[in-house]
Amino acid sequence: MKKYAALLLFALFLNGCDDGDLTVDEIDFADVQQSSACDPLTNTLIYKLKSQEALLLQLPAGAIVNDQGTYTYTIDANGKGSYRVVYRAYDGTVAKDNICGAIPPTTPKVTEEWNGVEGLIEIVTTQTEVPNTNNDGGSRITGYEHSIVFRNITFAKPAGNQTEAEFVFGTYNTTVTPADLTFKTNPNGSAYECDNKTYNYNNSFYLSIEDIDPALLVNEVTAGNQARTSLITATQNKVFYRTALTETGSITPAFICAKVQPSSPAIDETWTGQFGVANVSGIIEVTTTVSPNALGQLYTHTIVLKNVILLKGKSSFKLGSSFVLGKIERQG
Repeated sequence: MKKYAALLLFALFLNGCDDGDLTVDEIDFADVQQSSACDPLTNTLIYKLKSQEALLLQLPAGAIVNDQGTYTYTIDANGKGSYRVVYRAYDGTVAKDNICGAIPPTTPKVTEEWNGVEGLIEIVTTQTEVPNTNNDGGSRITGYEHSIVFRNITFAKPAGNQTEAEFVFGTYNTTVTPADLTFKTNPNGSAYECDNKTYNYNNSFYLSIEDIDPALLVNEVTAGNQARTSLITATQNKVFYRTALTETGSITPAFICAKVQPSSPAIDETWTGQFGVANVSGIIEVTTTVSPNALGQLYTHTIVLKNVILLKGKSSFKLGSSFVLGKIERQG
């Protein structure tokens, strides 16, 4: 009897020893709301940290998509490949350098590692949109929120495999530069024309109406509130907002009007005007005035985009309730 009592006391003594390592039964990062990326430009390694724990999500460049929608990827088997989920416990406080450093610090040391070997990575992306500061009814996209969940994920861990039907990784936020709709300064608020385009621009973008309804630009004065109106359709009044890729050159009239688009600057993004709805949205409005000049009469057509919504993929923003493209002058 004394022999068994001594063995029991010895077992309790061993279990009571604490070598400083973290003992993990389950992964719990619920109190860590936001995640970070080692490189926000590529978003290839996203992580969440606790005092002695790290949860890592490795993705190839382009897997985090700045467009609204649901994106699903398969976790690579055996914990290898481009889509990986890894949990690590450490024997001390862990920091960003332990995850992202080209030469990780020697301390703290990893005491336990779980590798995702099966399951799906589900990313639900929604745009972050804010109202224009000038209260014109417009909005601009400032970023995207990516809500990440692991479905039916199996972790290979030292004690054996563990599967969870749903494991919430959390959110990862990306930022984008809001659309810039400030035109080049000109003395009288002019817009420009060439071939089938009516446009205005700056070095980094241009906003155009292609195949504008010819009935809008008639050399007749519009009296009172009788502006001419026409809707954005598939064949007329097609609106495009295009931006230049950084460091590839500047937008110029020659670039906009070229029959064949030059290689410089490179177009980064193209946003397309949503088809119009009568008296609601997607309306092109023109008012016309006249003044005498040396050649006779000069007609000035002021072009306004009313409640135009610009689309790219599944993302959209509102240009403004009454956005002035500019003025076109024609001799009468």
